[in-house]
Amino acid sequence: MHLLVELVLLVIGFVMLIKGADIFVEGAAGIAAKFGIPQLVIGLTIVAMGTSAPEAAVSITAAMKGTADITVGNVVGSNILNILIILGVTAVIVAVEVQKTTIRYEIPFVAVVTIALLVMGMTDGVIGHLDGVIFWILFIVYLAYLFVIAKKGKSEDEEVQDEPVWKLLVFIVLGAVLIIWGADISVDAATEIAREIGLSERFIGLTIVALGTSLPELCTSVVAARKGKADLAIGNIVGSNIFNILFVIGTTALIVPVSFQPAFIIDTLVALAAAVMLWVCVFPKKKLTRLGGVVMLVSYAGYLAYLMIK
Repeated sequence: MHLLVELVLLVIGFVMLIKGADIFVEGAAGIAAKFGIPQLVIGLTIVAMGTSAPEAAVSITAAMKGTADITVGNVVGSNILNILIILGVTAVIVAVEVQKTTIRYEIPFVAVVTIALLVMGMTDGVIGHLDGVIFWILFIVYLAYLFVIAKKGKSEDEEVQDEPVWKLLVFIVLGAVLIIWGADISVDAATEIAREIGLSERFIGLTIVALGTSLPELCTSVVAARKGKADLAIGNIVGSNIFNILFVIGTTALIVPVSFQPAFIIDTLVALAAAVMLWVCVFPKKKLTRLGGVVMLVSYAGYLAYLMIK
C-alpha cells in the first residue's frame, strides 16, 4: 500500500511539473513580447533563476543548518545534468537554435566560472567568504551584461499579447510554484520507491536527488523548445549553470565556508568538459542538433558508469 501511495504521488508530481512548465513558459514568453525584451534575456534571468530555485533552496538551507558540504556536489552535479541530460533530451526531441551571443559570450562564461570554482576549490579545499564575494561581483557583472543586452535587443516574438501584465506575472509565479512543488513531491516519492526496492543511498543521491533538482530545468526547456521558444530553452540551462555557481555557491560561501572535497575535482572537470562540449556541438551550425543531443546523453552515461564503479 505504501509503494502504491508513492507511485500515485510520483505521477501527481510529474503532472504538476509538466503543467507548471507550460504555464511558466507562456508567462515568460508573454512578458518578453510585451516589453520587447529578447527571449534569451528572459531565459537567462527569470526562467533560469526560477528553475534553479531547488538548488538554491537546498544549498542555502544546508548552509544555515551547518551542513554546507553538500553545496558543491549539488551544484556541480546539477550543472552536469543540465547540459548533458536536459539539453541532450531536449535536442533529441527537437533541434535547438542557438544565438550568436550565446555562443560567443554566455557558454564561454559558463566555462570561465566553472574554472574559477575549480581553482578556488583546489587552492585550499574550501570556498571561503572571499571566494563568495568574488562570485557575487561576477554575478553583478553578469546581470549588468544582461541589462545591456535587454536595452539593445528586440524581442523576436511577433505574437500579439492580449493578456495584461499582471496575468502574465501570475502565470510565471504559479508555474514556478507548480514546478518546484512538483519536483519536491517527485523526488520524495522516487526516493521512497528506490528505498523500498532496495537501492543504495549513494545511488539515490547520485541519480534521483540530483536529477530531481534539475527536473524544473528539464520540463521548462523541453516545453519551451517544443513551443518554438528556443531562446528560452537554451537560456534556461546556460543561465541556470551560471546562477548555480555564482549565486548559489557564492551566497552559501558568504554564510559559511563551503568544503571542496578532492573528489569534486573530477566532477568539476566533467562540468567544464560538458560546457566545452556544448560549445563545440553548437558552434558549426548555430544549433544543437539531435546528433549533439545523443552525444551528450552517451557522455552522461559514461560519467554515471564512472560514478558507480569508483
